[in-house]
Amino acid sequence: KIIGGKLFVEYEKNASSQLKMFTSDGKFLKDVKLPTIGTILGLGGEWDSKEAFYGFQSYTVPPTIYHYPLATGVSTQWAKVDAPSVDSSAYQVKQVWFLSKDGTKIPMFVVAKRGLILDGKNPTLLTGYGGFNVSSTPAFRRGVYLWLEHGGVFAEANMRGGAEFGEDWHRAGMLGNKQNVFDDFIAAAEFLISQKYTDKEHLAIQGGSNGGLLMGAAFTQRPDLYRAVVCQVPLLDMLRYQNFQIAKLWIPEYGSADDPKQFDWLYAYSPYHHVKEGQAYPAILFMTADTDTRVDPMHAKKMAALMQARAANGS
Repeated sequence: KIIGGKLFVEYEKNASSQLKMFTSDGKFLKDVKLPTIGTILGLGGEWDSKEAFYGFQSYTVPPTIYHYPLATGVSTQWAKVDAPSVDSSAYQVKQVWFLSKDGTKIPMFVVAKRGLILDGKNPTLLTGYGGFNVSSTPAFRRGVYLWLEHGGVFAEANMRGGAEFGEDWHRAGMLGNKQNVFDDFIAAAEFLISQKYTDKEHLAIQGGSNGGLLMGAAFTQRPDLYRAVVCQVPLLDMLRYQNFQIAKLWIPEYGSADDPKQFDWLYAYSPYHHVKEGQAYPAILFMTADTDTRVDPMHAKKMAALMQARAANGS
């Protein structure tokens, strides 16, 4: 965007935003310093004005508008979402890196109280998405603070399938490569345990929609790794998903069981088809909506029934 005769360009690097200023003919001038690791929400200003405005948020920064005078190059707060009960300064955001099953380096954000003791016993909530070329960048989640205030750790992994590192990263987690996403997420859980943030008895996972599919694959492939699972509006029967609601639009991302080759990909990880008789599973909360026009509620309903019938701890 051209503001004050300068070209302001937003970038994403390592799953967080950067803002750079160039001359109108493309010569780099400077980096605009952002408050912390986070996500730009928008950029405003006129081509002939002397000031710019940008929206910003992070795990510890509520959505805030910053004023940036071109003359001083110093950002100041202009307005923000009121969150008086949240003491952001008490928490710390770290970006850590770990290796997935095939050796690929994967980043993850970890949010916790400052001075957290790594004793392997901290209640930890791990989430992720990993699909559809969507980046999981730092966002303010008011509800997470209740968890953090009680000593919990919040972690968000940036698996393949997203947009964090371009289209190659997306393609590495789609179609026949979808198992990479699940491997990345499982490796994230193992990393949190190995680094003594938590252990198997204190680790919960949560995800919705494509992230609900991630939850299904995570607890069917590694039921021993988590204490609790929140599986929201999930895709779980990957052999029939394309026949319901608008899901045929997602065939370019997942494939279709109508194609023999793609059937093999889908069956290999389809959570509904990998529930084992007599296996003990974590505590699982399935959430769906009868009026959902995107992900059919049949996924969660039939999976809950199957789990109750087959799981050693079903009821």
